[in-house]
Amino acid sequence: MHVIIALLALCLTLTGCATHAATAERAPQEQRIVTLLPSFAEDVLAIGARSQLVGVSAYTDTPEAKGIPQVSDLVSVDVEKIIALHADVVVGIPVQNRLVEPLRRAGVRVVLLSDDGYDDIFTVIRTLGDVTGRRPAAAALISRLQRETAELHAATRSFAHHPRVFVALSSAPIWTVGPKSFVATMIGLAGGVNVADIPVPWGEYSGEALLRAQPDVIVSGADAHLDAVLDREPWRSLRAVRAHHVYVLQNVALLYRPGPQYNEGLRWLIERLKPLST
Repeated sequence: MHVIIALLALCLTLTGCATHAATAERAPQEQRIVTLLPSFAEDVLAIGARSQLVGVSAYTDTPEAKGIPQVSDLVSVDVEKIIALHADVVVGIPVQNRLVEPLRRAGVRVVLLSDDGYDDIFTVIRTLGDVTGRRPAAAALISRLQRETAELHAATRSFAHHPRVFVALSSAPIWTVGPKSFVATMIGLAGGVNVADIPVPWGEYSGEALLRAQPDVIVSGADAHLDAVLDREPWRSLRAVRAHHVYVLQNVALLYRPGPQYNEGLRWLIERLKPLST
């Protein structure tokens, strides 16, 4: 692999290199894009740029992406495969910086975007609109999503009670979402309050802190297998567990994935919190 990367890097320094010349001449709407996160792939698809999407992550499960080569997972990026796909731009997140460094050395443009916060959802869409030459489509998508969100949030403004919510990303160890995460913002939009006050968007939480917080509602994805621990401490001593206010989302992407489907996750949250809001 290192030999291939070295040869490509050398090629990029030569003015007569055909591959480099072809890449330089591509218009934005012809740029070949690789996304290293499922939500980024969904954004590219949502702005109508499927023809430009040449590589995705192994966890990209949207039907529209079927047949597109998978080039990464949580801990690795297939540099050789991405280069072989003649990618112009690779889009990932900052924690993937080390994994994509060989691509930079090979002359592939790398764009790393934060996806932790709620506002990041729209920044990513806007940036992908620029990268793909589809700014109007990106602006239209952002406008539609924000309009839908405002309509959903309008129904929760009149809540007399704002249920206290704990999101269980995993049960052993306990991991949850902090105020800086887009999920916490969605809880607020849904009329709830996130009880976990941790300094990072996603992080570990102690059982003792959970007992002190005593949430009204526990939200979890099916992949956390929360049902297997609810009869144990600290879970069985929680008010939410005793009241059977534990809600498990089968399609975790709706709530945990900051892509163009996030309003579906917001709707799901509102449906669970509304009965507890009076």
